Amino acid sequence: MTDFFPRVVFSVFGVGVRDTVISTWLMMAIIIGLTALIGRKKPTMLEMVLDFLDDLISSLIGDHPAARYIPFLGSLAIFLAFANGISFLPSIPLPDGNMVTIIAPTRDLNTPVALAALVFFSVHYYGMQQQGVWAYLRNLASPVFLLPLELIGQVSRIVSLAIRLFGNVLSTELIVLVVFMLLPLFVPLPAIGLNIFTGLLQAYIFTALAAVYISTGLEDVEESE
Repeated sequence: MTDFFPRVVFSVFGVGVRDTVISTWLMMAIIIGLTALIGRKKPTMLEMVLDFLDDLISSLIGDHPAARYIPFLGSLAIFLAFANGISFLPSIPLPDGNMVTIIAPTRDLNTPVALAALVFFSVHYYGMQQQGVWAYLRNLASPVFLLPLELIGQVSRIVSLAIRLFGNVLSTELIVLVVFMLLPLFVPLPAIGLNIFTGLLQAYIFTALAAVYISTGLEDVEESE
């Protein structure tokens, strides 16, 4: 159970590198490698993935052009889909003889917080890009006495996104671990299936909420105009 939670594997210039960071590096290498391989062997599969993301984001973003938001929201969905389900990979041996267990990067609270912060800044970025910096900030604080409530609402989005993703991923993997300890011979395949399904579901929920927040910000801008 002690290996279930993120731990520092090694240090670089006094900064500890956790196993979740190693899992993230490995996951990004897998995504890049798969993209290059599929793009060379089966380019139509990449087109199918792009069409799927376009349909998904179009249904979430409302009347706004989905192509403008696919680079961010599509990357977010793919990253989370891999990050939530990568923990079924086997451990990696290190040169010093230790083993690094591949765990979901989203099991470390730092990763959900960083992703939620990206969503927070993207909402304001797209709003400023559409209306202009000064006009967007002016409408954001209009009327002025509602500015504190607006700031609280913006911060609560980061907290809710991060805690929701972190809690769901952590609780699912913890349940799978406990069941696996009780029934090690019968659980592996169903546990892996449950882990993958839950990871994809959480990736969809997080991406959908990000799209809704962006769409809401754009609608607020249009209504102000």
